[in-house]
Amino acid sequence: MTVDPQRRELSRASVLVEGTTISAIFGKGEPAEVPPDATRVDGSGCVLTPGLVNTHHHLYQWITRGLAADHTLFEWLTTLYPVWAGIDESAVHAAALGGLSTLALSGCTTTTDHHYVFPREGGDLLGAEIAAAQAVGLRFDPTRGSMDLSEKDGGLPPDSVVQSIDEILAASAEAVARWHDPSPGSMLRIALAPCSPFSVTTELLRESAVLARKLGVRLHTHLAESVDENTYCDEHFGCTPLQYMDSVGWTGDDVWFAHGIEFADDEIARLAATATGVAHCPTSNARLGNHICRTRDLVDAGVPVGLGVDGAASNESARLLEEAHQAVLMARAKGGPTALTTRTAIELATIGGARVLGRDNEIGSIEVGKLADLVLWDLNTLAHVDIDDPVAALVLGAIPPIRASWVNGRQIVSDSEMLTLDTRAVAIDCAREHSRLLDKARGVKA
Repeated sequence: MTVDPQRRELSRASVLVEGTTISAIFGKGEPAEVPPDATRVDGSGCVLTPGLVNTHHHLYQWITRGLAADHTLFEWLTTLYPVWAGIDESAVHAAALGGLSTLALSGCTTTTDHHYVFPREGGDLLGAEIAAAQAVGLRFDPTRGSMDLSEKDGGLPPDSVVQSIDEILAASAEAVARWHDPSPGSMLRIALAPCSPFSVTTELLRESAVLARKLGVRLHTHLAESVDENTYCDEHFGCTPLQYMDSVGWTGDDVWFAHGIEFADDEIARLAATATGVAHCPTSNARLGNHICRTRDLVDAGVPVGLGVDGAASNESARLLEEAHQAVLMARAKGGPTALTTRTAIELATIGGARVLGRDNEIGSIEVGKLADLVLWDLNTLAHVDIDDPVAALVLGAIPPIRASWVNGRQIVSDSEMLTLDTRAVAIDCAREHSRLLDKARGVKA
């Protein structure tokens, strides 16, 4: 399933990878002239797709899954902020290893992360998750998030996890200088990401937009996620969330918003006109009891739309292929049986996500010259073997085993096992850090 501009689906085809790049695609019956020393991978009974692209996540939350499971969005946040205030490098590294491994084992080859909680004694948290991504082997586009509006100022987060504007802008510039690699085929790019309209000041939003454009990086935040957010923006700014963000320079082809549930018709048109992207997070939206995103309307309008698993604490499974499944179900629950096709769901998970991250010239489809980010899904199973349409098997059936997946031409998964690390050891570390974090929140001394 190439997801190329012609949306070709090729039976019994072969793909040749040289180094980090796709160098040839051979259709059925075409001579496959390959180097004699090439490694051959048998994909019989499988479907090959581009690697999936995750456009929104909070990796640190992996070790706080299952908490506040029956709360509204604002209740969930206010309950968990005091717990998250205790994160440090060790906790974030373990959580990122757990979350990133799970992403890889559900077909993800590129992911972003929205990290915005920086306790004063936490250490190098962005560096900790970058090290984890390098260990797992995923292409990583994390964001340097921020909050400067605490409870005492009318925001939701506690004072201990917010920073001053000067601290945030200095740390953001440092993160870009230290980590951002804008070169073609980059495995690591940084964006700037103030958290949300209800946890940052207007000045921070404006200054972050100016800084990001000066440095040539992208912008990301949460927006239009819930009715509560609409009420907050109306009471504080006298407008909708998108109108507010538009007024501070936060629309354009270098911006993407997480969730985008509560957009009106004219706002969808504005997003399309400015090529502002949306990360659709159907499982998290449902988990927190928010409304259903107008995915079909966004796609029809031409808005760049990708999929995101969102923070692990609001999506305990955090499996990316599952988001394609949920996107179809949610869209059809809202718009009827033809609202979103299985093929459109795969497009959102691949080329759609690549477009949201500004990387659709490099990844998101199987085309000659693009980076070799590929997933070979094994449909030779009881759950899939008698489903004639392999795309329906992928999207509507159980998540298939992964025969193999590659990032930048390097294999990282074989027969649904990580090749790059020991996931059993990762699980032990995650359990330990979970207990340590909760003890810290309760005031229990180590």
